[in-house]
Amino acid sequence: MSTHAESSKLYEPIVPSDQIQYREYKLLLKPDLFPDEKAFHRFWKLAHHATKSLGIKLGKMGESIKPHLREVVFYDTPHFKLYNHGFILRKRTFYHHGVPDAHHELVIKFRHPDKKVALAVDPRPLLPCEYTLKFKEEILLPKDGTLGMRLVYSHNCELDTPNIILTQRFETTAEAFPALKHIDANPKAALSVVNNVSIQEYLVELGMLDFGHKLEAKANLAVWRVRSTDTPIVAEFAYQLKFDSPESVRRKQRELSELFYTGLQSRATDWVQRGTTKTALIYGYGNASLKHQE
Repeated sequence: MSTHAESSKLYEPIVPSDQIQYREYKLLLKPDLFPDEKAFHRFWKLAHHATKSLGIKLGKMGESIKPHLREVVFYDTPHFKLYNHGFILRKRTFYHHGVPDAHHELVIKFRHPDKKVALAVDPRPLLPCEYTLKFKEEILLPKDGTLGMRLVYSHNCELDTPNIILTQRFETTAEAFPALKHIDANPKAALSVVNNVSIQEYLVELGMLDFGHKLEAKANLAVWRVRSTDTPIVAEFAYQLKFDSPESVRRKQRELSELFYTGLQSRATDWVQRGTTKTALIYGYGNASLKHQE
């Protein structure tokens, strides 16, 4: 049976929404299936076959893979008040030739399945720094473990700053990020690294996806490992569309981007890791109870 026929069974178009300029597709994968460079090439071949059956173009990978090395850390209160209220506070440090960059990327985001709820939260900081505000549609795997897709909205603010200290009391952090003031957290509670887990991220660029009519997306694959023990946690294949408005994206191209997502699931069944998000897996790494279900 062709991939296109298999995909059609589980494909239901997602209607675009106003005020969205990013649509990011995320597919969780089993991290232990990426022990070396050859595994990335094997997955690229699966993706290539999925694109070919749909008439989509995927750029070639280089023979030698040089992963981008990054450290990822999440911060929260002892009872995970941020995450249980839909917020994520994440710091990502970049490495060049094994040396950490002095600047890092700090992201605060609010995720919710209701667009109006997500849009109503303003994640911008009261800090003297440059930042980028993004409102995204994120396409994820269904919660019930079946093939298909579901949608959540993510209101993100990306900051480029080397100065902020995140291991402070909640009330201090909320002064910097006013959106957090609506959380019923102990003002004196100190933020710390979630589950004391520092993540080593290996990011490999797999090539550009071309859906036609100038709609492209960079495809990449990230593997997360516990930094201290090198224990694999999760891997993720992702690609992100950027556009001026949802209306500017032709229906055929939008549907192709969705068909590729569901079709790749069919081809890569043995690679897919059932779960929700990378962040949810990090929060679930410990023994704390979580009220929030992404």
